[in-house]
Amino acid sequence: MSLGDEPGYPETGHTRTRLPDDPYGGARRGGRSSSRSLVTVVGVVVLLIAAIAFANRGDGNGSSTTTANTGGSGSGNQPTTSSTAASGTDPVQAKSGGIPSGFAHNAQGAQSAAANYAVTLGSTGMYNKDDRHRIVSNLYTPAAATRLQGPMDAAYSTGFLGKLGLDANGNPPKGSTFVSRTVPVGTEVTSSSDGAAVVAVWCNSLSGIAGNSSTTPVTSNWFTVTMTLNWSGGDWKILESSQKSGPTPVTGDDTVSGSDEISKAVQEFGGFTYAR
Repeated sequence: MSLGDEPGYPETGHTRTRLPDDPYGGARRGGRSSSRSLVTVVGVVVLLIAAIAFANRGDGNGSSTTTANTGGSGSGNQPTTSSTAASGTDPVQAKSGGIPSGFAHNAQGAQSAAANYAVTLGSTGMYNKDDRHRIVSNLYTPAAATRLQGPMDAAYSTGFLGKLGLDANGNPPKGSTFVSRTVPVGTEVTSSSDGAAVVAVWCNSLSGIAGNSSTTPVTSNWFTVTMTLNWSGGDWKILESSQKSGPTPVTGDDTVSGSDEISKAVQEFGGFTYAR
């Protein structure tokens, strides 16, 4: 399986946004087929779930799990209170290599871990080999990290990075800004036990290169990533994960911003540490 196969992005239910022919004022976009394929590939690479799922295929954690009790009360089609309201619990205070760590050993801590891990796996650091190895070693169980480093390096090949307009180290052309951010919208625990949890994270992502000569303008994608987490070494670690597109809302009538405005926003607006 290759990233060009576009796994996880079925045709049905996937909303596509028609951008202006020249969104950055100087960028010339290719034909519809190649542009659509490239945007889809970028969306897949945001979390590299294609490689993760491929490497983890057939592996299980062997732990028994029970359905999590979310508590709260709801009526009709209304969600339960605990599924939408913030808990009020402070976020984690510790960081390991710039990555939030030390999550609570409960279902709430697993949700916070999954949300923060989704952000990290969707960052620009994943496109640099040294940073990627550090990230994977921090987020995954030792066995999973060892198993995934090779497939991830193969997925982020020099040839693939070149197709995105990046050099071998994941850097954009001079004068351009590479954007790769994931924004969790919500989390759901589908099962949990003392040593394991399965958490789904609904996300929006921004990816592309902001620059006057960019042929891959920054676009937005919606997806849900589901992580199987194990309690390992005193924290939640990823054992395996999968991704599917959506839920995708209807695109609004917002005016598309120019490359200078996008680049400035990325530099000025920092990210968050997410807590349930």
